[in-house]
Amino acid sequence: MANDIKEVAQEAIKLELNGRYLFEQAFQTTKNELGKKMFRKLAEDEMGHLKKFEQLFSLIISKDQWQELIRQGETQKSNLIEEIKAGLKKQETTSDIEALRIGMELERKSITLFTRYAEETEDPNAKKVFNNIAEEEKYHYGLLQAQYDQVTQSGYWFDIAEFKMDAKY
Repeated sequence: MANDIKEVAQEAIKLELNGRYLFEQAFQTTKNELGKKMFRKLAEDEMGHLKKFEQLFSLIISKDQWQELIRQGETQKSNLIEEIKAGLKKQETTSDIEALRIGMELERKSITLFTRYAEETEDPNAKKVFNNIAEEEKYHYGLLQAQYDQVTQSGYWFDIAEFKMDAKY
């Protein structure tokens, strides 16, 4: 892998922890009940990703090193999420539509990142985990897109959906 494995682990941890926080914020600011449930589920899924990463990285780094990376990840910011936040307007609350757009952007960038990690690694276990996470992020993107289309009453052209719910990005 082009990056040091601990750096990759640290970036993945920061992304998932910060992603959870971002989805929890969206949960709190979203008024739509279905949207609230979706953001809660997405926040929970981010923690599931961390468990998968722990299994993967436990083959490469010690449990103590992993726990230290988790502690660091809880206090450090993900560059990817900070980049998304920088593009947002400063405001007290986030509209439902803006929360969905933020979530979609996060998922898009996560897909790109984990796909790149999968392509760069020669470890078949790492490749499998990164590809699996990328597929889950594609599914999350589809959920967000469906909710966005429902809220904005868009997404259909001549009664044909413009997206699929089969995790095909």
